[in-house]
Amino acid sequence: MEYRDYYQVLGIDKKATQDEIKKAYRKLAVKYHPDKNQGDKDAENKFKLINEANEVLGDPEKRKKYDTLGENWNKYQHAGADQPFGGFGGQGNQAFHFEGDLSDFFGSSGGSAFGGSGFSDFFETFFSASKNAKKGNTGATQFKGHDLESEVTLTLEEAYNGATIMLQLENEKLRVNTRPGAYDGQQLRIKGKGGKGSSAGQHGDLYVRIRIKPNALYERRGDDLYKHQAVDLYSAVLGGELIVDTLAGKIKIKIASGSQNGKQVRVKGKGMPVYGTTQHGDLYLMLHVHIPEHLTAAQKELFEKLKNIS
Repeated sequence: MEYRDYYQVLGIDKKATQDEIKKAYRKLAVKYHPDKNQGDKDAENKFKLINEANEVLGDPEKRKKYDTLGENWNKYQHAGADQPFGGFGGQGNQAFHFEGDLSDFFGSSGGSAFGGSGFSDFFETFFSASKNAKKGNTGATQFKGHDLESEVTLTLEEAYNGATIMLQLENEKLRVNTRPGAYDGQQLRIKGKGGKGSSAGQHGDLYVRIRIKPNALYERRGDDLYKHQAVDLYSAVLGGELIVDTLAGKIKIKIASGSQNGKQVRVKGKGMPVYGTTQHGDLYLMLHVHIPEHLTAAQKELFEKLKNIS
C-alpha cells in the first residue's frame, strides 16, 4: 500500500497551523472542484485527494494519529495491514501498543481497501468516510461545495450598534445581521451559502470577514475606546463638570481640579460592547487643556495678580 503524504498534497509544512491548513484546502478545493473541471478525471482525482488530506489534517486528533503512523510506517508495512501486532514504536522510551486492524486505531468503520468510494486505499484503510464526500442513493460520490469568502466594511458606529448588511450572491440577496461589538478581522460563517455541491452534495459555507473603518474621533483598542477631549483652562484649574459626546450619546463627567494637559480620565462601561455579551469596555478621555488666545484687559489683569500671588 502506498503511503499518502497529506502535507505534500496540500503544499504545507508539517508544522502548519489549523488556519494554514484551512486556507490551503480552500484554495486547492476551488481550483480542482468538479464544477470547474467537468470531465477532467485528473482534476477529479486531485479533488478527492485534497478532501482526504483535509479530512485528516483538519481534525487535530486524526492529525496526531496520522503523524504517529507516518513516523512508524516502515514498521506497519513490515507487520502487514491485516496482521495484528504490538510495539508500534513511540517517541523516546515509550512504545505505542496496538492489537488488531490499524483502521480501528483511527476510529474507522473498517471496509475494504477501495470500498467503491473512489478514495485511496490508504484513506479507506485508516479513516472513516469523509465528511465532505459520501455515497448518494445513485452510488455516485457526493462532494460538498467549496466555501466562499466575502468582505464587508462597517463604520465604528455600525460596529457599536450592530448592523444589517445586504450581500449579493450569485442567485440571491442575503441579509446578514451583525451583533454589537463586531471587530476588525472577525469572520462570520453562514452555513450552506457557499458553492453548490456535486452529485446532490451539500452546499459549502460562506465566510464573511468584517473590516472596521478608522474613526476620526475614536481609537479602538480591543473593547476600549480612546478619545482626545478638549477642556477649558478654568475647569482644568478649578475643577468642574463637562458634557462629553460618546457613541452611546452625551454624558456628564467630573473634571478634578488641577487636571494637567494629557491627563487620562477613565469612564467605565462607555467603550465598545463586548461581542456576544451584555458587557462593555471603557472609554478613556485624554484631556487637552485649551489655553485662551485672546484675553480682555480685565482677564490679563487678573492673570497678572495671580502670577504675583504665586
